[in-house]
Amino acid sequence: MDDRHIDAAELLRRKSRQQYWASTRRTVPSKKYNSSVKKAKDYVVLDFETTGLRPGADQIIQVGAVKYRQHEQVAVMNQLVNPLRAISSRITSLTGISNEMVRNEPIIDNVIVQLIDFIGDYPIVAHNASFDMGFLYALDGRVEVPIFTVIDTLKLARKVINNTPNHKLTTLARYLRIEHNAHDAVGDCLVTAKIYQYCLTHSI
Repeated sequence: MDDRHIDAAELLRRKSRQQYWASTRRTVPSKKYNSSVKKAKDYVVLDFETTGLRPGADQIIQVGAVKYRQHEQVAVMNQLVNPLRAISSRITSLTGISNEMVRNEPIIDNVIVQLIDFIGDYPIVAHNASFDMGFLYALDGRVEVPIFTVIDTLKLARKVINNTPNHKLTTLARYLRIEHNAHDAVGDCLVTAKIYQYCLTHSI
């Protein structure tokens, strides 16, 4: 099927399948990160919105990162990114991010340096971390990306939450009755943080 005729609902289905497949196989980014199940109290929750699903080929259009100390939110990074390519109408309908919105925004090379500084030596928490880490480490070589410690809430949720039909972010938010601004990078970060905190308090 011509990608130009894929609607937002089909993109959502594809992203869900990609997230499932990515979480069930080992991915090897250009520079490895360290997966962890540590119970961190200080961490940065990370989420990207992108032009598609392929790290390296598709591009980041929004960076969301929320820093927590002792599980309390202390700082937020929310930055639109100019991908130097057109954002398709289906991505705009999904994320609300248009070509006009990113036209005067910085490119990813500059934003990722700010993100790395924002994260510092904190572990990263992400939902289906292989997706976001794939996009992050696809930039290694253009920008030096450290070897981060990464905690995946998708994997944690599968161990702790057993009575949902799946473990997608939207499903878990609904199950835990968390307000969710879906497909906004910061909105996804806030839900991911609550899922992480829930998993910590309900794990054996």
